[in-house]
Amino acid sequence: MRADAPIGVFDSGVGGLTVLRTLLRRLPNEHTVYLGDTARVPYGTRSGEVVTRYALLSARHLTTHGIKLLVVACNTVSAHSLPALAQALPIPVVGVIEPGAQAAAARSSGGLIAILGTPATVASGSYQAALRRLAPLASVVARACPLFVPLAEEGWVTGEIPHLIAERYLGDLRRMGVDTAVLGCTHYPLLAATIAEVLGPKVAIVDSAEATSVAVESLLEAQGLLREGGAPPTHRTLCTDVPDRFRAIAERFLGRPVGDVELVDLTA
Repeated sequence: MRADAPIGVFDSGVGGLTVLRTLLRRLPNEHTVYLGDTARVPYGTRSGEVVTRYALLSARHLTTHGIKLLVVACNTVSAHSLPALAQALPIPVVGVIEPGAQAAAARSSGGLIAILGTPATVASGSYQAALRRLAPLASVVARACPLFVPLAEEGWVTGEIPHLIAERYLGDLRRMGVDTAVLGCTHYPLLAATIAEVLGPKVAIVDSAEATSVAVESLLEAQGLLREGGAPPTHRTLCTDVPDRFRAIAERFLGRPVGDVELVDLTA
């Protein structure tokens, strides 16, 4: 592996772009290649075996780009497929669940930790298991918030409608005295301000995307693989279907122009 090699990032769709955004901010010298498997989204309705098969297709395609590390920017894949990916690939693999759980355990003051995620992530129990290991004395509650995903993709992240939906999902958690909330879906950071408004100023909001970028930086530094400078970094964006729609959403998620989105066929 070379320090000048890119970081590979993949998700079933656009949510993982919030992870890419934090990586670009934290590691501005790094080359990146992002792959959104939009032809098969959503993964959350699939069996674990199918999710792993799809994840391996995406991961192996990214290795053809010479990546030095793979970031699995998808909670569903992180819950089901990390061991298979780590075994199949000759490079480090970082998911989003362990970093998010570690950050929540560190931020909590001993009160109630809330995990906010999609129904599939909540049902997997992955965050719950990680927090039982990392913070065995903490109380944990998980809450599925499925409407947050379409709100993020449509750009409805503040205002009356998102606030009413967040209140419906989270109002009882505020009354229960939650002290830490984990954004356990890569779409949810776009709604962080609304979520914080509903939960109240005393609740620590843990962004698993931000925690993942910290973990990536630490791993690359430990292995001597941080890119220090040189030519300006390059950022390639790939997807498996509807590149025009993907680009429009990607620019909203990243807050910058994306340029050409390359269409790839993972079955070829």
